[in-house]
Amino acid sequence: MAEKPPTETVAPEAPPADDLLEQARPYRNELLAHCYRMLGSVHDAEDLVQDTYLRAWRAGDRFEGRSSLRTWLYRIATNACLTAIEQRGRRPMPSGIGAPTDDPERPVSEAPEVPWLEPIPDAMFGSEQPSDPAAVVVSKSSMRLALVAALQHLPPRQRAVLLLRDVLKWRAAEVAELLGSTTASVNSALQRARAQLEQAAPAEEELTEPTDPAMRELLDRYAAAFEKSDVTAIVDLFKEDAVWEMPPFPQWFRGRDTIMRLIANQCPIGRDEGLMVPTSANGQPAFGLYNLQADGSYLPFHLQVLTLQKRRVAHVGAFFGPSLFTVFGLPEIIRPGDEAAVRRGGRTQG
Repeated sequence: MAEKPPTETVAPEAPPADDLLEQARPYRNELLAHCYRMLGSVHDAEDLVQDTYLRAWRAGDRFEGRSSLRTWLYRIATNACLTAIEQRGRRPMPSGIGAPTDDPERPVSEAPEVPWLEPIPDAMFGSEQPSDPAAVVVSKSSMRLALVAALQHLPPRQRAVLLLRDVLKWRAAEVAELLGSTTASVNSALQRARAQLEQAAPAEEELTEPTDPAMRELLDRYAAAFEKSDVTAIVDLFKEDAVWEMPPFPQWFRGRDTIMRLIANQCPIGRDEGLMVPTSANGQPAFGLYNLQADGSYLPFHLQVLTLQKRRVAHVGAFFGPSLFTVFGLPEIIRPGDEAAVRRGGRTQG
């Protein structure tokens, strides 16, 4: 999870506020990643980054350049996140709030009052320019869905300590200054956070990257099986103890046989009625699943984020809600004849 931070340089003097914002622009993606890890919501993270830049602009004349601009921005963003968490609470996954459901044939019911964890598109925290500082800071391992879910169970200040120390590689004294605490308290909080995280998040070496040719084949088979509604072919790709969960439904399911019964009995998409559009989320493979309509078009059904372990599907987070399709740049509707272009990553005319 550790990431090597960019080399920091201390500004000799404070730039004008507008110039400061322009200098801060390259840090937007990594600040978004930081706020997302803290909050578990891509929508909230975007709001907090905007708030961070607004606060920086208002306080630009007070930036004396004694620390780097990047460090100063992280101070603002972290404090803004801590305040937001006090008001909004944590964002869990269904598996974080109760035991698995033992009857996959029982109708599921939504819990819209729960602020559920959201996935984030890789495109929002990655960088196409190797020279961009964000390309150095934001690694896929620090964005994994299981890790972000585990972070939500830490007290807010422990969450901040762990991210600042282990991900951003701040010194304990720097974190203590930001939090108004002591170095000893920071080190103690870090130990507790690490211990809890080890129990909740899978080890990085157990995960399989989707760039592995065998995994690409597995993902192709998975998508084809879903489009054909071939439940047996779908679950053949799962680990025996795989987990399926689908916010905003609080019920979640463990075990290949249980997942098979769930899909067979409760998925409304029939044979050749689904369309799987590949994307990526949290550094993991993902699909937007669309449902065929009577007029031949396809509408969003849910967004699946897959965790792959040992050449099998270990976990699926199926996130319902059309707003996520918009965040991921996926079309709100796929017109007849546009299916192939959308699968290739093309865009329709709407």
